[in-house]
Amino acid sequence: MELPVNSFKHALKAGKRQIGLWCSLSHHYATELVAGSGFDWILLDTEHSPNDLESVLRQLQAAAPYPTHAVVRVPWNDMVTIKRFLDIGAQSILIPYVQNAEEAKNAVAYTRYPPAGMRGVAGGTRATRFARVKDYAKRAHEEICVLVQVENQQGLDSLEKIAAVDGVDGVFIGPADLHASLGYPGETNNPKVMPIIDDAIRRIRKAGKAPGILTGVEADARRWLDCGGLFVAVGADTSVLARETEKLAAKFR
Repeated sequence: MELPVNSFKHALKAGKRQIGLWCSLSHHYATELVAGSGFDWILLDTEHSPNDLESVLRQLQAAAPYPTHAVVRVPWNDMVTIKRFLDIGAQSILIPYVQNAEEAKNAVAYTRYPPAGMRGVAGGTRATRFARVKDYAKRAHEEICVLVQVENQQGLDSLEKIAAVDGVDGVFIGPADLHASLGYPGETNNPKVMPIIDDAIRRIRKAGKAPGILTGVEADARRWLDCGGLFVAVGADTSVLARETEKLAAKFR
């Protein structure tokens, strides 16, 4: 059996825009529902949701028959956590709160088998199709996509050095945390921060890596796509459900 191809990683490398949806509902039925909606990628979040390893496994299985690509955001830049999500078949990992090149190098190392990295080796996992994928240990890195998240001033100051790390495929700007770190907690599109985000996206693209971001505001999404964003989440399942059900209820009040 051949190593599964990571279409998302190859699209980013080719400079093709990937439009995504943030998913925090943490249930395989909801994931299957949105997996058929036409997004290039969906983000299965474990940092700010009740998701755990087993629930993400079920969501990966639910999304598998659909052309959308499932990216998993791990809760932290942690070797054990990243290993476990890779073993259940996640091929694209978003790692939060990366502040410098050293942390970015660690993130990459956690996705690579020795001698290139520190990922623990196990043969009979879902990632290896239960030991059916030929030469998985030697070739896994070819189809693993490493995305690191920059969300404070220190990360912005080190942006080019982070992007230059071999094995980093993309850099995601976390708008909410970035706003908070710059003195605007609870905001995601403050006029003083927006140009900083614009600049960060351009800097990432200039460095030869894929820039990413999340927003539920259409104008902001289009703005950041125009700046060069390549993997842009244009909404979140929780927000879509909450706002649309509110609108429906309001019609009949």
